[in-house]
Amino acid sequence: MSENEVTYEMAAERLDRALARLEASVRSLNGRVRAHARIEADTQKLIAERARFASELDKASAKAKRLDDTAAEVSRRLVVAMETVNEVLRDA
Repeated sequence: MSENEVTYEMAAERLDRALARLEASVRSLNGRVRAHARIEADTQKLIAERARFASELDKASAKAKRLDDTAAEVSRRLVVAMETVNEVLRDA
C-alpha cells in the first residue's frame, strides 16, 4: 500500500468517525428537542388549568360572600323579629 493510499484510508476513517459522532449528536439533539416540546406542552396545560382553577376559586369566593351577606341579613331580621315579639309580650 502506498503512502497516499494509507493517508487516504486514515482520512476516510477519520471522516467516518466524525460522521458517526455527528449522527449521535443529531440523535441526541432530536431527543432533547422532543423532550423540550413535551415540557412546553405540559407547561401550557398547567397554565390553562391554573387559569381555570383561579376562575373557579373566584366564583366560589363570590358565592361564599353572597352566602355570608345573606346570613348576616337573616340574622339581622331575626333580631328585629325577636325584639318585636319581646315588645308585644311586654305590652300584653
